[in-house]
Amino acid sequence: MPRTPAFWRTRLRRNSTVIETTMKRVSACLCFWFVIANSVVAAGDPALPGHHPLTQSQAGEVLISELRCAACHSVVERGSLPEKAAPDLAAVGARISPEFLRRFLASPALAHPGTTMPDVLVSRPEAERNQIAEALTHFLISQSKAGFPTEASEPIDLQQGKALFHSVGCVACHGPKDASAGAPQQPKRNDEDDEDDEDEDKALAAKRAIKPNAVPLGHVAAKYNAKSLSEFLFQPLKVRSSGWMPDMKLTTAESLAIAGYLIGEQPQPVKPLVPDASLVEKGKKHFQELNCAACHSLPGIAAAPLIGALKTADLTRGCLSKTSVRSPRFQLEDVQVNAIVAALREETSADSDKLVAAKTLTAFRCTTCHIRDDFGGVHDAHNLFFAGSELKLGDDGRIPPPLTLIGAKLQPAWMKKVLFDGESVRHYMATRMPQYGTANLQHLPAVFSRLDVLNGEPNALASGVASPAASAGGSRVKGPEMKIPNPESRTDSEREREKLLRAAGRELLGDKGLNCIACHNFNGKVAQVNQGIDLLTSYQRLQPGWFNSYLRNPGAFRPRTVMPTAWPNGVAALKTVLDGHTDRQIEAIWYYLSLGTSAADPPGLRAVSTKLTVDDQAKTYRGRSRVAGFRGIAVGLPEKLSYAFNAETGTLSAIWQGDFIGVNWSGQGSGDFNPANEAITLAQDVSFMSLADENAPWPLLPVMTKEARTNPSPLYPKNVGYQFRGYFLGESSIPTFQYRSDTIEIEDRSVAVGTEEQRQLRRVLQFDSPSPQTVWFRALTGDIGQESEHVFRRGRLRLTIPAIESKLRSLSDEPKRSELLLRLQIPQGKSSLEFLYEPLKK
Repeated sequence: MPRTPAFWRTRLRRNSTVIETTMKRVSACLCFWFVIANSVVAAGDPALPGHHPLTQSQAGEVLISELRCAACHSVVERGSLPEKAAPDLAAVGARISPEFLRRFLASPALAHPGTTMPDVLVSRPEAERNQIAEALTHFLISQSKAGFPTEASEPIDLQQGKALFHSVGCVACHGPKDASAGAPQQPKRNDEDDEDDEDEDKALAAKRAIKPNAVPLGHVAAKYNAKSLSEFLFQPLKVRSSGWMPDMKLTTAESLAIAGYLIGEQPQPVKPLVPDASLVEKGKKHFQELNCAACHSLPGIAAAPLIGALKTADLTRGCLSKTSVRSPRFQLEDVQVNAIVAALREETSADSDKLVAAKTLTAFRCTTCHIRDDFGGVHDAHNLFFAGSELKLGDDGRIPPPLTLIGAKLQPAWMKKVLFDGESVRHYMATRMPQYGTANLQHLPAVFSRLDVLNGEPNALASGVASPAASAGGSRVKGPEMKIPNPESRTDSEREREKLLRAAGRELLGDKGLNCIACHNFNGKVAQVNQGIDLLTSYQRLQPGWFNSYLRNPGAFRPRTVMPTAWPNGVAALKTVLDGHTDRQIEAIWYYLSLGTSAADPPGLRAVSTKLTVDDQAKTYRGRSRVAGFRGIAVGLPEKLSYAFNAETGTLSAIWQGDFIGVNWSGQGSGDFNPANEAITLAQDVSFMSLADENAPWPLLPVMTKEARTNPSPLYPKNVGYQFRGYFLGESSIPTFQYRSDTIEIEDRSVAVGTEEQRQLRRVLQFDSPSPQTVWFRALTGDIGQESEHVFRRGRLRLTIPAIESKLRSLSDEPKRSELLLRLQIPQGKSSLEFLYEPLKK
C-alpha cells in the first residue's frame, strides 16, 4: 500500500544509502501523495461493505434505495442514486429451479442468505407459508413461455470456469470460491518492501482490517443448472436491470464455463413442474394480496396504493423490527437498521456532486477495484486474484486504474465508451470493466467532470505537482495550453509550427529519443520490452491538461508506477530535441499523437509480418484492419473463402477468396490484419436501423482524416441502437456473432457453400425480438444492378436476398451510387433470414 510521510522519515533513518534517491521522489510527489492520492482516512459506516467514504446517514440512504422502501411507502425522498429494481419475473420459470423457487418464497433468507428480498410470509404458520409458496410457484412458472432448461449437452470446461471466475473480477464482489484458485504466490504490490514498517499508519492498518466484499453464492447450485445460470451470466441486465449484478462481457462459452464451475461436477437433479390451473389462480391472488407487484411488474397486476410516510413512522415496528409479524421482514444487521434510522431522522437536502459520486461508487462496489481520492482499492485478501500478462508493468498491469481526477483525465466521449460500451485499452489486464447499464450510470460522466475540472482546467492539477490549496479547488498552477488549430482555418505559420512539432514528437517517441516505443505498443505494433497501452489511443482518450501533467510527473498520479519521467522537476532530460524545452517537447508529442493511425511510425519501431493460413477448421482473428475498422474480425473458412466483420457496427465488411490474411506480428491480438488476396469491400456503417420512413437517410459511420482527426460522433454505434455482444465458435470452429439492434437480439453466422469452382457465402441471421417490429437492413451499397427480383449485383459480388420487400434507392448519379434496403417485418420471438453472397471472378 502507499506510504505516509512518517514512513519515509523512518526509512531514511534506517537506510542512509537510499537517501538521495528517496528524497528525489519525495520532493516530486510527497505533497500530492499526502493530499490527494495517498491519505488513508477512516472508513465509512459499516452498514455498507468495503472501504467507502459514506457517513451513517448516507449509508442509510443507499440502503433505502437498495431495499426499495419507496415501492411501498410514501414521502420517501428519491435520492441521487437510481433505485434498485427487482428482478424481472417474466421468464423466471426458465431460469430458476421450481424447488428452489418454492423454498425461497417460503423463507427467502433461509434459501438465499444475504438476499434483499423481504420475508412477506413471516406472520404465517409454517404450513400456510408452504401452501402460499407452492401456489406462487405455480403462478410464476406459468408466466414463462419456456420451462426450466435441461442440462447443457456440450462439455463444460470447469477448469476454465474456475480460472475465469478468479480472474475477470468476480472475486471483487463475491470473494474467492476456492482459496487455492489464484496465483501460487501472492503478487507483491509496487509499494511493498521486504522489511516490516514499524511506523505503519493507523488509518492504513484500519483499512486493511476491513473485511472484503463477499456476496455469498452458496445457494447458486440449488437455484440454477449450468444452462440457466450461463444464460443469466451472459445477459444479467436483462433480468436485473439495476446493475447490482453487472455484465462482465462474457462470451457464451465463458458464461457456460463459469456456470459449470459454480454449479459443480454433480448438479442437483431438477424435477420439472407443470403448473396446476387451480394453484395458478390461487398464486395470482396471493401475488396481488401480498403486493408483490410493488416491486415485480407483471401484466395485468397493479401495485397497491402507497402506505404511510417513513419519516413519521414508528421505526421500532414494521419492516425494521425483528419481532413485527404484520410487516415484511428484512434480514438486516443492527448497523444497517441504525443507518436507515439515521437517514430517516436527518433533514433532507440535495446531494452535492461529491456525495453523488461517493454514493454511486459505493453502491455499485466500484471501490472494490478502484481508488478515488482517499477511499477504495483492491483488498489485500483479493490481491492475488488481480493478474496481468505484462509482469514488468507491476501494479499498473494488473490493478484497475485509480479514479482520482478521472473527470479531468478522460475525454467525456471516451468515458461513456468505457462505462457503457466496455471499451478497454489495457489488453494485458485480466480483470474486466463491468457494464452496469446506461440508465444506472448515465449521470456519472457529468458529475466527474464538474468535480474534477474547473473552468476547463483539471482541478487539483498543476504542472506535475498539486498543492493543498489545489486539492480544495483553490489556486492551482496553470499548465501550458495544447490546442491544435482547426485544419480548416489554420494559418501558414500554424501549419509550419505543426510540421515542426510533429516531426519532433515522432523523434521523441522513437528509439533515438525517449524510446517510448520500447514499453508502449504503437498503432497495433508490439513494443519490444513491455506491451503497454497503445500510444495512439492517447489523443482520443485523454484530456490534454491531464496528459501534460502526467508526463511531467507520473508518480504523482500513480505512486511507484514503472512509468518514468523524461522531465524530472520540469527539466527535459533530452536536450537535442526542441532545444530541451519541456513545454514544447510535451506539446510536440501531443501534436504527433493527434494524427491517429495516419501517423508515421517512430524511428526504431519494428513489426513482424506473419501470414495466417487455414486448415480443416475455420480460423478467427481479431484486430484492426482497413477492411473492418478498429474492431475488425477476420474469419477464414476451410473452403478458401474468407470474410471480415466490423464488430464496432455489426457489419459484414469484406469477402475474398484464396489465402487468408497477413498480420504485422505473430499471434492473436490487436495487430493489423489485411486480406491476403484482393477483397470485395462493403460499407462499414451499421446494417440495421428503425427508420422514420423509407426515404429517411441512413446514418453513416463518421470518417476521420488527417485534416479532421477528431471523431465527431464517437458513440455512433450506441446512438443508433447497436451493441456488440461477442461471438461463440460452433461446428468446425465457425463463429456466430451476437449483437443487438435496439431491442432485437441478432445471431449472425456465415458458412461456405457451392462447388470448388464457384464458392458462395451463406449468411444466416437469426432474430429474437420481444415484440413485433419493423426494421430496415442495408444489404448493399455502390453501383448496384438488379439481375432478377431477388438477385442484385455490384461489381464482382452477386447477392441473393430472401423474398421480402426491398427498395433500391439512388444516392448519386455521378458517380452512380445507390443502396439496397430491405424492410424486415420481425415477429415476436425467434425468426431467421438467409442471404447468399457470391464473389465473381474477374
